[in-house]
Amino acid sequence: MGSKLYEIARFINADSLIRYIEERRHEDGGYCFVSVLDDTNVNDTYYAVKIYNLLGLEIPEKERTVEFLERAIQPQTAVVAIAMAFEGLAMLGAEDVAMEHIDIVFTKYNPLEGKFAVGLGGSEEFGTATPLEATYWVVKAFKAIGYGFSADERDAIRTFVMRFRNGNGYGVKGPTTTMTYQAIYTLRALGYRPPKSPHFRNCELCGDWGGFTQVPYSLPPYLEPTFYAARGLELQGETPGCPRRHIWFIRQLQNPNGGFRRSLELGISNFQNTYRALAVLDFMKRYL
Repeated sequence: MGSKLYEIARFINADSLIRYIEERRHEDGGYCFVSVLDDTNVNDTYYAVKIYNLLGLEIPEKERTVEFLERAIQPQTAVVAIAMAFEGLAMLGAEDVAMEHIDIVFTKYNPLEGKFAVGLGGSEEFGTATPLEATYWVVKAFKAIGYGFSADERDAIRTFVMRFRNGNGYGVKGPTTTMTYQAIYTLRALGYRPPKSPHFRNCELCGDWGGFTQVPYSLPPYLEPTFYAARGLELQGETPGCPRRHIWFIRQLQNPNGGFRRSLELGISNFQNTYRALAVLDFMKRYL
């Protein structure tokens, strides 16, 4: 058992977690969170790689997964999915493969031409990706494969991101946890040092709940803002106020099949939720 998996097994059913992932790997090297469907996709495959990487485990038949992710990089593929494929390849030690396809990204995302994701397509959070979300994913992917933006490109991206500055965070109509993290991460990854935002702390729920919300002083908590808030606190060098309660919240989200859902209410497991739950656990357990 990998050392990180052993640590996390203190809090969750690790055996069922591993079975949940392994049973959803397909012959083409991709993954699908619904085990009975042979509908492998970039999103599930990316998060499967992230889970194995976080737990310090070798991904099975990784050469097939490299081939799967490379095949997914097509002109018609949404820029967020291409960015996921790039980052997944980097985690598998295939940065050079991603570099061979860098030109495809610039047909969709070119800050010097004012293109912040043409044909945005699928999103992680909002149904259709926002330009800020696409920017976050592209910047994260380029950092993973070691591709550096020029000074002019960095400045153009910074100017674009700052359009979303809203009060003490970032958002469209108001600051949200997701967009605040994505903006701050992007700026820091480009070498800028934005001021710390109190937004993440303002969305922390201790007491009876645990977890974090998208906007301050609201209920209930969900997994995605909890993940982004944990990432935000880590990025800003801050500590959570009640890590034990957040761990309690995450533990309640594991379903009998080993995967995780997004809320305390009933919900299906998927790979995105599962990775985010594990990442939050990994962060929170440092403060016990």
